[in-house]
Amino acid sequence: MYHSQDPRTMPKEQDWPISIEMQLLAGLPDNQPRPTGNMCSPGTHIVYNGKLDTRHCINSSSKTYLPSDGWIQGELIVLGDSMITHIINGDTVLQYSKPQIGGEVVNRFDPAQKMDGKILDRGFIALQSEGQPIDFRNIMLLNLESRKGKKSKK
Repeated sequence: MYHSQDPRTMPKEQDWPISIEMQLLAGLPDNQPRPTGNMCSPGTHIVYNGKLDTRHCINSSSKTYLPSDGWIQGELIVLGDSMITHIINGDTVLQYSKPQIGGEVVNRFDPAQKMDGKILDRGFIALQSEGQPIDFRNIMLLNLESRKGKKSKK
């Protein structure tokens, strides 16, 4: 979860932080396709394909990975509120922009924290497991804001 609300502003009864989620999933025993790197939006909306999209989850174009596939590399590039890119094992699997507060799928929140339409360009980061075990390793954060205006060396 990123651009997440400050945990100090969440009542203990609130089920999810208002945030955007890069959902990491593995395949299930039923062998049905189940992409990873999806976008889910508790209490938020995004702009997808140029239009405000109010769906709670949007599947990525990634293939299904099984636990036996070993480590899967997930990258999330967040350029404030402009462009967000989900990358799985080096492949861009989803892009969208303008994350903003709105919609449902978050309950028992403090109404002062849910200002529908407010653009999200910063916030907290949260790691979670949803529905199955997950291991994280080599978590790296790079502040891209400090690179604004710098030319890359070739």
